[in-house]
Amino acid sequence: MDQDNRINNDRESYIDALRKELLYLIERELTPLALKYRYSEVPLESKIKWKPVVLLLGNYSSGKSTLINEFLGVKVQHSGQAPTDDCFTVITSMEDEEELVSDHDVDERDGKVLLYDPQYPFEILKKYGDRFASHFRLKKVRGASKLKNLAIIDTPGMLDSVTEKDRGYDYQEVIGDLAQLSDLVLVLFDPHKAGTVRESYASLRETLPEKTFEDRLIFVLNRIDECGNLEDLLRVYGTLCWNLSQMTGRKDIPRILLTYAEEASSGGEPKPFLGYLGNKRNELQQAILNAPKHRLDHLASFVEHHSSRLSTLLEALIAYNKKRSTFSLRMSLFGLLGSLFFAACIGLYIDLVQPFGDISDGMAIFWGGALGTFMYVGWNILLYKYFMKFFHDQIMANLDQLANKDTQKQRDSWAKISGPLAEFLNSDRRMTSLALKKEYETVNRIYAKGAQEIRLAINQLGTIKVNQTQELDKNSPMISKPTGTQLD
Repeated sequence: MDQDNRINNDRESYIDALRKELLYLIERELTPLALKYRYSEVPLESKIKWKPVVLLLGNYSSGKSTLINEFLGVKVQHSGQAPTDDCFTVITSMEDEEELVSDHDVDERDGKVLLYDPQYPFEILKKYGDRFASHFRLKKVRGASKLKNLAIIDTPGMLDSVTEKDRGYDYQEVIGDLAQLSDLVLVLFDPHKAGTVRESYASLRETLPEKTFEDRLIFVLNRIDECGNLEDLLRVYGTLCWNLSQMTGRKDIPRILLTYAEEASSGGEPKPFLGYLGNKRNELQQAILNAPKHRLDHLASFVEHHSSRLSTLLEALIAYNKKRSTFSLRMSLFGLLGSLFFAACIGLYIDLVQPFGDISDGMAIFWGGALGTFMYVGWNILLYKYFMKFFHDQIMANLDQLANKDTQKQRDSWAKISGPLAEFLNSDRRMTSLALKKEYETVNRIYAKGAQEIRLAINQLGTIKVNQTQELDKNSPMISKPTGTQLD
């Protein structure tokens, strides 16, 4: 047992070292570019620097609150058949040095703590305003060991209303931002509303596919003990499968965990068909507990994901700069040649016609040159700017031409960076091609070599033996590099 504990401690130390290195890599290399080119409104590392997060979604009767209370062994959330809560609730543990403001096991705080305290990754949610902040809160649970390296976010039950005015904030946008922060997303259904709520459709059809990855989603048909018999359950299950195929747009149906709260159903007569199915409650709870183990993989994917998108953005900026330089050179040469031709014509006219009396050849050349220079200055002040604006407007109208979109991955990246790219280009900020190429090389190096080294370091986790942490630290391609900083 002592040996197992030492192995676990070594593994946790190694994971922590890797996590800090990944965060430092993002903070040092990717965030400055993300902020500079308006790819992100907040530092990228702010989204992942906190503990792993599990997000729970579902309609108001799907059993989210009961699952949370059962998992923690403490009544943290109110539960019931009717809507009991319309808040987004972040549930985490209380630090040892913190004191409760009351005698209860749960300390509840205003959501603005989450929005404005830099230790939490929710700064991006400020944009939803005070109406959202009043429906956002933090609950800290005393003695919740399961929440030491984990946080759970409970969400308001999904409704049939889909307009922002029904809630006072954009529910789907909030769900999307929280899904981006989460390492695991549980989508719960119940037999009474097996995927028929319209907000469920919007979440599964549009929001979640855009904001997170399929491997982070778990679908749960909860409260199956409320089905009258096996036939009812099969009908509900078939309905849910059909609805999921419509909502996800997939022909293959994802796995659905069938669960129920045994404590809630123990008061009634046990239903024989439940014995044939087995309750996947333990598997579901284990998936929640395993969320921290997947954090490193998710961090590596985070680096790959954002470095790939930034690479596409920089590639488009380089293409824009190249086109702009070519067009600018063309316009400058056109203005210069036009001015020289005008100067020659004026000089020749003055020399031959003598409109101002007897003027020497030298004076004719002088006046021709002076008027030609005046024309060139006027060209640069007026016409050159007009033509460059015309060029910019043409590029913005056909922005797609700045990047390759041959593969689905390239098209997905383009869909995410085209908005920030247009915003940056319209800001009239200019970058030299040399600086852009250096940044492009840096991001590509992170995507290619850095991501490979991250995966290699993660793979070494399975080989850890007792007292081997220092050896792994020395050999790891990631954490052998001095960082010069501590990220705690």
